[in-house]
Amino acid sequence: MTPRKKFDLSQLPEQPNLVFEQVLWQQGMKFVVGIDEAGRGALIGPVAVGAVVLPSDSSDLQDRLSGVRDSKEMSPEAREHWAIHIKRIAISWGVGFASSKEIDLIGIVPATYRAAARAMHKLNCKLEHALVDFLTLPDLNFSQTALIKGDARSLTIASASIIAKTERDALLVALDRDFPAYHLASNKGYATPEHLAAIAAFGPCEEHRFTFSPVADYYSFFPPDQ
Repeated sequence: MTPRKKFDLSQLPEQPNLVFEQVLWQQGMKFVVGIDEAGRGALIGPVAVGAVVLPSDSSDLQDRLSGVRDSKEMSPEAREHWAIHIKRIAISWGVGFASSKEIDLIGIVPATYRAAARAMHKLNCKLEHALVDFLTLPDLNFSQTALIKGDARSLTIASASIIAKTERDALLVALDRDFPAYHLASNKGYATPEHLAAIAAFGPCEEHRFTFSPVADYYSFFPPDQ
């Protein structure tokens, strides 16, 4: 396996841009999909992958999406605002999910690949190239580029990160109504002190990822009844 080249973080642009997309568009590839995930490190709920295809013929695309950033750097309100704009502007977009049970069964990376395939399956155009944040996707029948810090470098990947994050957050808010003890509406399933305290007090629920520590560790202290 060829070692992945290190990326000089000092070379990050001030905001995601269309440098990679324009090279591909100039080569005649109109349908370039950006791929990014949300929820890989959470303790509960699905992993989500966003897929976005932006128009190659929009001269003011950078300006129209001027507030789009890596979703982790944006407030929830900003993500919701720009998700609406991305969906309006994109040629096509989709989100795929892989459940906590799938994650426990096959592992988080294969589950992320599965969610990515589901996201791309929802798109209504014939994809020609994928720009992916860090991961290299298996079994694609078209070319791809894996970019370190892709959500900070590529506007298409950053758009996908926002779509994935907002759609997954909405699911966690809904899940909070079924399992209010874990405060999922506020922590979105991540290992916050309140979430960890709830697991310690009440144990995991059926939507937790039982192969993830500290969920798995709970049973080393409190073995299930035989």
